[in-house]
Amino acid sequence: MDIARPDRSRERNRRRLFYAIAAALAVAAVTLGVAHLKPAAPIVDRSLVVIETVKRGPMVRQVRGSGTLVPVDINWIAATTDARVARIVVRPGTAVRRDTVILDLSEPAQTQRTLDARYLLQAGEADLVSLRNRLHSRELDDRASEARLKAEYDQARLRANADEELAAKGVLPELNRKLSRNAADSLENRYRLESERVRTNTVSMQSELAAQQAKVEQMRAQARLQEQQLASLQVRAGIDGVLQQVSVEVGQRVAAGSILAKVVDAQQLMAQLRIPETQARDIALGQVATIDTRSGGVVIGHVTRVDPASQNSTVTVDVGLDGPLPRGARPDLTVDGAVELERMNNVLHVARPVNAQENAAGTVFRIEGHEAVRVRARFGRSSVTTIEVVGGLAEGDRIITSDMSAWEEADRVQLKE
Repeated sequence: MDIARPDRSRERNRRRLFYAIAAALAVAAVTLGVAHLKPAAPIVDRSLVVIETVKRGPMVRQVRGSGTLVPVDINWIAATTDARVARIVVRPGTAVRRDTVILDLSEPAQTQRTLDARYLLQAGEADLVSLRNRLHSRELDDRASEARLKAEYDQARLRANADEELAAKGVLPELNRKLSRNAADSLENRYRLESERVRTNTVSMQSELAAQQAKVEQMRAQARLQEQQLASLQVRAGIDGVLQQVSVEVGQRVAAGSILAKVVDAQQLMAQLRIPETQARDIALGQVATIDTRSGGVVIGHVTRVDPASQNSTVTVDVGLDGPLPRGARPDLTVDGAVELERMNNVLHVARPVNAQENAAGTVFRIEGHEAVRVRARFGRSSVTTIEVVGGLAEGDRIITSDMSAWEEADRVQLKE
């Protein structure tokens, strides 16, 4: 006898649907989990990066630049007249004294001009002596005439006084007394006028003599100038030092004002540094500087001049040297220098990361275990190798300061020992 079985197809379909939904949910959960997983951090060899620690303490701000040693005293010797180079007496590199002859120049026209000036001066001086003698003779004549009139006036005055006494006693007629008085008064007037004329002539003679004296002084100055130009044909060093440059050759024709030679005092040198213009804004006169001569010696100095203009994106800074120069120091020697801007106490600072800018925000990789995580930091004042930390980092944090531009898209990297 057949037993009827219940229909289980609906239950099997329901079970299959349940398994399908569960599988779909599982796949969705796995997909969602995978989507939320962080990408694998790139691996960086620890030996290839530079790691520095954020510290708190004193920090010295400096700016650096390269430059050269230049003489403090430079004597550029120029030709004072047109001439021809006859002989080079001393070659560059020779130690010279102030009166050492470097070059001999030749110029016949200058010799002739000097002789003409001498002769004119001699003629002018002779004319001055002649004029002085003539004026002195005239002065003597005037004084003699004045003295003669004075004597006549004195005699007439005495005679008039005597006639007045006789007329008062009735011995001499009144007419004679009046004639004597008139004669005395006339001579008095003539004597007064003569004295005035003598004084006027004296002033006139002094002016005439001064005019001739001025002409002679002019001739003397011209002769002195020509003598100096003639003497300058023997070109001298002018200062004690080293002949560094001769700019002419034998036989060459030079014009007045042309540079002939350069003499420097090799014992007195200073450093001229070229500082990037972006770092030179805080440099001031008197700041301490250190100069490395690259020959095993460092010299302390101070800023003496800051060029107000910028050339090729650099500012020239002159540094006077306070100590003796090491052996081997000479003009045009290449040097490195650092200018100390300020000393700061108790500031948070770190070795300057690559691309870190002064008074600006940036990102750095901070070491956290075996990883380095990108964090934002804010920096303040900077120096050559260090920079102030204003925010984002704490004392003791270790950061990567070398170039991490190859991992600029990553927020963290793994450090491999």
